Amino acid sequence: MKFAVSPEQRQFSESLHDLLNGADTADVVRSWAEGRHEPGLKLWRGLADLGVPALLVSEADGGLEASCVDIVVAFEALGYHAVPGPIVETAVVAPTVVSGERAGRLAGGEILATVLTPLALDADVAYLCLALRDGQVYEVQDPKLKPVSSIDPARRLFRVDGHQVEIPGDGAKAFDLGVLAVAAQLLGAGQWLLDAATAYATQRQQYGKPIGQYQAIKHLLADVVTHLELARPLVHGAAVAAQDDSASLSRDVSAAKVKAGDAAYLAARTALQVHGAIGYTAEHDLGLRLAKVRALLGAWGTATFHRERVLESLVGAR
Repeated sequence: MKFAVSPEQRQFSESLHDLLNGADTADVVRSWAEGRHEPGLKLWRGLADLGVPALLVSEADGGLEASCVDIVVAFEALGYHAVPGPIVETAVVAPTVVSGERAGRLAGGEILATVLTPLALDADVAYLCLALRDGQVYEVQDPKLKPVSSIDPARRLFRVDGHQVEIPGDGAKAFDLGVLAVAAQLLGAGQWLLDAATAYATQRQQYGKPIGQYQAIKHLLADVVTHLELARPLVHGAAVAAQDDSASLSRDVSAAKVKAGDAAYLAARTALQVHGAIGYTAEHDLGLRLAKVRALLGAWGTATFHRERVLESLVGAR
């Protein structure tokens, strides 16, 4: 297995960060949470110009047919900037099971997709609603939506009722790729929290010097660095397993999701501790990431679910 990110992938990541740094994503997130979708849809069209929703779409359908490592590179950046919307469902899961004209529209950023897991994310703006069950893929026709409260206001969840029609596709792999993308999002969110806490620790003064000079703060931040760096190769390794259609794919993505989630959660707790009371305010961008991380921990399977998958894989291999 080769874990190294290529120069082209680094350039792709830099392009995404450049776009998102200039997009005021915090305002986009707040608008999305309020039901004002246009800023988020405009941002998604910009990401489509860089090829994000086209990564897994076949070249025959107008996509890039890129590697799963590219997905991780992209979703680390998207997680870092807390990009809202059903981005995992649209750019990763749906292209795995949809082809033809709809795949081309997904690749071009024209339409969004959502997936029942069992709730559907942002189903009110999704053109395509899918369900994954027992390794099979179903399309929900004429969906009826009922909003459900979410711990993250920018992750707008819905119960969906409707007639489900089976369509061709590998539902098991689609699910695993969804888990992989969420793990990459958590990794990116954790990195933002670390960067924000580190920057704040160099600015906030107490007893005449920056709090980052105190040993206790250094230790807190160092622990986050360690956990993120231990999670990163697991996420990248799972991407390689996905690209190679490895028999260990489900185990690898589950291990990556658990470790990335643990690292991001530690980063969130540490960032809040370093920021103190200001981190609790609705006006501070820290709160957007705290809510995002907490929600992503349970998205596409809880830590308990994924730990059980890892255990079952290891026991079955004995």
